[in-house]
Amino acid sequence: MVAYMQSGDYNKWQNSSGVRNMADKGIKHDTTKTILDSIADGVFTVDRDWRITSFNRAAEEITGILKKEAIGQRCCDVFHASICETNCALKETFETSRPVVNRAVYVVDASGNRIPINISTAVLKNENGNIVGGVETFRDLSTIEELRLELEKKYSFHHIISKNSNMLRIFDILPSVAESDSTALIEGETGTGKELVARALHNLSPRQDMPFVAVNCGALPDALLESELFGYKAGAFTDARQDKPGRFALADKGTIFLDEIADISPALQVRLLRVLQERTYEPLGSTESIRADVRIVAASNQNLEKLVKSGVFREDLFYRINVVLIKLPPLRERKEDIPLLINHFIRRFNKLKKKLISDISPDALALLVNHEFPGNVRELENIIEGAFIFCHEATINIDNLPQAIRPKEIRSMAGLGSMRDYEAVFINETLKRNNFNRKKTAAELGIHKTTLWRKMKKLGISPNG
Repeated sequence: MVAYMQSGDYNKWQNSSGVRNMADKGIKHDTTKTILDSIADGVFTVDRDWRITSFNRAAEEITGILKKEAIGQRCCDVFHASICETNCALKETFETSRPVVNRAVYVVDASGNRIPINISTAVLKNENGNIVGGVETFRDLSTIEELRLELEKKYSFHHIISKNSNMLRIFDILPSVAESDSTALIEGETGTGKELVARALHNLSPRQDMPFVAVNCGALPDALLESELFGYKAGAFTDARQDKPGRFALADKGTIFLDEIADISPALQVRLLRVLQERTYEPLGSTESIRADVRIVAASNQNLEKLVKSGVFREDLFYRINVVLIKLPPLRERKEDIPLLINHFIRRFNKLKKKLISDISPDALALLVNHEFPGNVRELENIIEGAFIFCHEATINIDNLPQAIRPKEIRSMAGLGSMRDYEAVFINETLKRNNFNRKKTAAELGIHKTTLWRKMKKLGISPNG
């Protein structure tokens, strides 16, 4: 923190010859108060009974609590902070005599608003070296949170976050695809966000006020999937005691999303082909056709064209669903999105888990950017959620991440562990991946070419490997 004071510094500074000299020269105002009131960070002090003994102007502005209302009150009654009851930083400092630096918490202001802050603490000692109280400084992180949110909005399109050039091209075409009402096929590996794209197509379309119904075709056996899609009439089979509408009926005038369409059987492919051709279907046990006024969006984690060539997927059905093809790149091909996605997940899990983690350390970020992510964005989300379980500080660090995701080069450096070592390995691996093309490497890292060059010189990385 800017206003951070080491143990005893506050008293020494108050009693310093400089302050006394200023007083001797006729400066009548309280120098300590003037200086503390001039800084942007909130500062307050407490005695050994936790009663607030000083409260600067920034503390008033951040909390909305006046100095005269705070002085003499117990700090927990004033701040209502997230750590007051369970993990008080000042209590920890009193017990250990060690300062706490930049711990993320939140306080509740006079209006009941939840405000994210970073705090630092230190003990206060008298001339005999005895602890007489403590000082805590805190910085309002609301502006930082707002800036992060603005950045996320800049690179967000209907809950899909990316600044990757291929993804931005997809963002550009989605409104036109949505308006057309044609059948669309989304291809991409598991976890790349196919359903998010399907929902974006629905929400941008004239059908946006009607139902969006998602079906995972790979999660159900063939017989059950058929009744799930088309429904059935009472008496169609032993347990069919009453009519049941299928997903096509539930999606009437809306959009049906057929995920993992490559997993359906040849027999069901024929039935689905008829729906696409004639826009009608019959529930099981019915002799009457029902019109399907539904936009169909299909998705596959496999290359359907290859499946057609191998005879696994019907060619006529492939051409029916492949009116518009949207291919989502895997996360390993859009690594510039990883920091954006991490910030998004941190904000999300802070709300869900009632925590206030503010950031991820550079070495932990380097490890994640260097990971290949076979599970793509979903895997990254799960990693950050897991990190929230083990992270008890303001910043997610490398120890909070799964050992299994660490590249061999970084695992072998476990005994070294310095930021310089991690950064060197990370940059070197990124250079190798881009055949030592510094422009491509800098783009992947999200930094300027000159910044990359400076880092390479500093870390002793050869430009040619």
